[in-house]
Amino acid sequence: MGRRVVLGLLGLGAAGVAGGHWLTTELGRLSAALSRHHLNSLSSFIPGAGWRYYTVTDGFPYRAPAVYRLTVTGNVGNELTLKTTDLARMPRTRLTADFQCVTGWRVSGVRWEGVRLGHLLDLAATDPGQQAVTFVSYDGTYTESLTMSQARRSDVLVVDTLDGRPIGREHGGPVRLLVAPMYGYKSCKWLSQIVVTDRLEPGYWEQQGYDQNAWVGRSNGRDDAPTT
Repeated sequence: MGRRVVLGLLGLGAAGVAGGHWLTTELGRLSAALSRHHLNSLSSFIPGAGWRYYTVTDGFPYRAPAVYRLTVTGNVGNELTLKTTDLARMPRTRLTADFQCVTGWRVSGVRWEGVRLGHLLDLAATDPGQQAVTFVSYDGTYTESLTMSQARRSDVLVVDTLDGRPIGREHGGPVRLLVAPMYGYKSCKWLSQIVVTDRLEPGYWEQQGYDQNAWVGRSNGRDDAPTT
C-alpha cells in the first residue's frame, strides 16, 4: 500500500472520530477493498448513488470534450482520430445494463449510450486475422484488452453518455469503454486509444492475477454468465 494511501487512511480514521458512524463504516470498507484486491494505487473510494470511483494513479485525470481525441490504430488499414463530435454523429446504440464491480457492489439499470466498438473497428478497416484489441487510458497507466470476438459483441460500446448525461470525469469521461457482460475493470475509463493486435495482451489487472475473461457471475456464483 502506497504512502499516500496509508496517510489518507490515517486521516480518514481521525476524521471518523469526529464524523461519526458513517465515515468509520466507509473507512472499513475501503480498508477491506485494499486488503482483498491489492489496490495499492487506489486514489479514491467515494460512495454516490451506489457507485464507487476508482483510479490506479494519483488522481482523476481530465480532458475536456473540446480537446479530447480517441485514436483507433494498430493493425488496421485506416487509422482513425476521433473527436467527441465525430462519435456523436455516428450510429448510436442505447443499452440499459447493470454495472458490477468484481469486489461485489452493483449499480442496477444504468442507461448507457454510445457507438458499438465493432462499428469503429469496421471504419478502421481491421486487418484480416487479427486476434485482439487493446485499450489504453489517458491516465498513462491503465490498459485493458478483449479478444476480437468479444470486442465485436453488440453489448460492447464506446460510450459518452450515462443516464442521459455526458460522462463525467469520475466515471471515466468524456469517453470510456463499456463491456456490459463483464466486471467493471474491463470497461476502461478515460479511453484514449483502441489498438488492434495480432495477439491478446493482458491488461493492468490481468497482469496482477485477475481473470482475462471477466464474465459477471463466474466468480460470485449468483449471476448468469455468457459462455463465449
